[in-house]
Amino acid sequence: MIQNSTKKMTDTPQNISNKTPASSQSENNGLEPKKIAIKPGFYLVSTPIGNLRDITFRALDVLSSVDLIICEDTRVTGKLMRAYGFKKKMQVYNDHATEGQRDKLIEAVQNNLSVAVMSDAGTPMVSDPGYKLIRLAIENDLYVTTIPGPNAVLPALQLSGMPTDKFSFLGFLPNKTMARQKALNEWDNTPGTLVMYETGPRLVDSLKDIKKVLGNRQVAVARELTKIYEETRRGTLKEMILHYENEGAPKGEIVLIVGQPVEEIISTDSIENQLKQALTTMSVRDAAELVAKATGKPKKTIYTLALKLGSAG
Repeated sequence: MIQNSTKKMTDTPQNISNKTPASSQSENNGLEPKKIAIKPGFYLVSTPIGNLRDITFRALDVLSSVDLIICEDTRVTGKLMRAYGFKKKMQVYNDHATEGQRDKLIEAVQNNLSVAVMSDAGTPMVSDPGYKLIRLAIENDLYVTTIPGPNAVLPALQLSGMPTDKFSFLGFLPNKTMARQKALNEWDNTPGTLVMYETGPRLVDSLKDIKKVLGNRQVAVARELTKIYEETRRGTLKEMILHYENEGAPKGEIVLIVGQPVEEIISTDSIENQLKQALTTMSVRDAAELVAKATGKPKKTIYTLALKLGSAG
């Protein structure tokens, strides 16, 4: 049975700026964004994956202070800059960046400039460009630091209701069926939960390949995280395939969370621990059904235990 949790966010990011009303400045204890003195180097700045209010004060301080921002798409990053009232020099740096572009950026930092490295959303360099540039910066003994913040992997894992003590991130799976199945084969015996990114148009094909290679495991499809139409669907791979074949490809950014094989769940985690984890995001009935399917134990027995844990927690 597919479980679906959709949350319509009411805290919209419209009309946000970095200006704090005078009446509330004392309440912020001086935490309002401000221009700061920073040294030359590369600053890896994490940005919101949907809701613009998820950005950190430190990220805003850095963005207001750096000399240059490099990003995948200046139109996308420009929206964030305008939302907070920043006017900054921006330059495109994406998967097609050349060695010459990297050399010029290295030279810029060597000439005492500070550069913010950003992706369209989330944490830079996680399935996004930037590795070659930062590696080159390290080789040249330049200053590199990170301004941590939003990323889709951990929120999706939290919402999945699956074990979080051990997981592997696969990034984006290959586009083609044969390459995708080959890549999945490498993870067949990997312990823990598997997390990967996917797109709407490729979702059903990827779910079919995951089922073929890894078996009919539990899966969660999290999309539009932190946005107005945030949604997480949970069920078996077979159930999800049928759902999206009937309903069509979903819109938005997608994170897939694939559960462990049944035998691994039983041997490495107690049923009680599985229920406690599931109950953090699901109702007693839904948690009991999920764990019963995952462990192969009678649903009535699991439900009784879930009721006990639910009342105790």
